[in-house]
Amino acid sequence: QLEQWELLFICLCFVEQYWSRQGNIQSLTEVDLDSYQANVWLLSPPCQPYTRQGLQKHSADARAFSFLNILELMPRMSKPPDMLLVENVVGFETSDTHAKMVEVLANSGLVTQEFILSPLQFGVPYSRPRYFCLAKRKPLSFQYQLFNNQLLLSPSPLFGNNEKTVIGENSQSQENWDKLIDSCQPIENFLEFTSSSDQVNTETGPFANAEVSGNDQETSETFVEGDEFKFGAIDQFVVPLSLIERWGSAMDIVYPDSKRCCCFTKSYYRYVKGTGSLLATIQPKNKGKTSSLKEQCLRYFTPREVANLHSFPKDFQFPKHISLRQRYAMLGNSLSVAVVAPLLQYMFANRHDFSAQELH
Repeated sequence: QLEQWELLFICLCFVEQYWSRQGNIQSLTEVDLDSYQANVWLLSPPCQPYTRQGLQKHSADARAFSFLNILELMPRMSKPPDMLLVENVVGFETSDTHAKMVEVLANSGLVTQEFILSPLQFGVPYSRPRYFCLAKRKPLSFQYQLFNNQLLLSPSPLFGNNEKTVIGENSQSQENWDKLIDSCQPIENFLEFTSSSDQVNTETGPFANAEVSGNDQETSETFVEGDEFKFGAIDQFVVPLSLIERWGSAMDIVYPDSKRCCCFTKSYYRYVKGTGSLLATIQPKNKGKTSSLKEQCLRYFTPREVANLHSFPKDFQFPKHISLRQRYAMLGNSLSVAVVAPLLQYMFANRHDFSAQELH
């Protein structure tokens, strides 16, 4: 484990060495990639070409060109990577870009194991299913080779299990889904503000009498001018009553004892529909939209709470100059540590196959 000062030093060295090389990935050549001398590649290509809400143009989408360029260059490299991790949204696995990736990796002597995993499968009450591809160059091998060139919906191999018995988020059985949810911690374990004294005040809070903008689904960010946010104040996260009246039917409401919340996107706090769950700070006798949402004191999850649900370490902090909108955007584009960490541990399980010099 590295100390914070060691990580900072590494980051500064990386910036000093590579900042001058920044540019469009599509302009890179195989010589450029060889010059990095990177044994391991961690890739998260743009997801927009493969999302359900998008046009699903796949490789025809201009945002896919950078990743496709890397795939084209890999066979021409003199020092190609020995291991890769690729992350993307669910749907990437059925795209022509995925087919191209698998073809290039196989022809380059790499074996793959693919997964669709969610934090829910790791006990975190957060629904964020994502596609992951692990690849290792022969003679390197995975601990469980029977899963080579397969797509798994279970994290079983990551836990030292060679059976596909762990429940996946896409399980069709209601019984299996209930078991998966029951295995998760309650949301209250991830909250920054939990006591009754931290409840928002919908009558006197800063957004109590705010007018809803005419823009489709626009939310609380509309009602704050400039940089007036105070990151330690809970009232700024209250959902305006006028917004509840207009968009209440589109809101996903969760409670402190809930064991699942929806995926947070980079548009959380700006839009309501499909951007993430809202927290009811007062629990009614009958949960759900049959109960008055106005009486439940709805609020947004804070950036710290979203980071907690992404399993970021407790000492993680944003620089003070990063705005609230920027914090939500970066968190919405981030990865779940609870999922990625076991994947990397599994991929590096046989890292003794590398020499110390190769792992520099």
